[in-house]
Amino acid sequence: MLRTMITATNTMGQLQNKLDTISNNIANSNTHGYKTKEASFNELLYQQFNNDKQDRAERLSPLGIRYGSGAMLGQIQSNEKQGSLQTTNRDLDLAFNKAKQYFNILMPDGENGTKTVYTRQGDFYLSPLNNGTVMVVNADGYPLANATGQAITLPDNVKSFAVRNGGVLEASYPNGDIIRTDLAVTEFQKPQLMEHISGQYVGLPDNLAQLGYTQAEVVTELQGANRQLIGMQSGTLEMSNVNLSKEMTDLIQTQRSYQFNARAVTLADQMLGLINGIR
Repeated sequence: MLRTMITATNTMGQLQNKLDTISNNIANSNTHGYKTKEASFNELLYQQFNNDKQDRAERLSPLGIRYGSGAMLGQIQSNEKQGSLQTTNRDLDLAFNKAKQYFNILMPDGENGTKTVYTRQGDFYLSPLNNGTVMVVNADGYPLANATGQAITLPDNVKSFAVRNGGVLEASYPNGDIIRTDLAVTEFQKPQLMEHISGQYVGLPDNLAQLGYTQAEVVTELQGANRQLIGMQSGTLEMSNVNLSKEMTDLIQTQRSYQFNARAVTLADQMLGLINGIR
């Protein structure tokens, strides 16, 4: 009975993590640029009991009895499928029309200054500075990086913006001047290795070398001739790629599995109670 309770409780804890993942997907179904997280399970170790001497019957299954100890959450993967594009007709609403490409955002990093994080959420704004210039920032106030890794600053009387081929942000002014800035764009080669920072931001893990990878194997900065691979357009935002129908189905299935394991714990407790009563 104790084995039954241990197996069921092990699995219940992992199912709770999957429920949390599904709930997060549903909560972000309207978040621009959000990528669905998908949880997969692995079996825990088995314990082998060889009862060949007692079991003489011919069988197709392996000899002996294998007792499992439950299941565990193996990996939470990010689904990088392209989300649908929503037209906003706003100059600084930018969206990628190719998968695995991300904006570079400069996030404060305490005493270290700033660190580069990545997001596909493309609603940007102009934040005024004290010297008559403006900085291009996202909704959280973090600067958008240019191709050299610096914050983008412009004179404050910008008339309009447009995005040209190769990820070039073009700022037009009333006097006819045009300022062009190459936006920093990073393409993920191994998105499952990226670490969630907060909100819609992901970054390189600190232990990348311990995982056996180099930065060049995980991300690629689209520079030079590779800038022609950038797929970006203005006046649109990428919607979340969450499939609500699938998430609700997974939610029901996971809840049923949780209830089944909870029932197993209850039955094991009742049987232990009967045994104690007999004693």
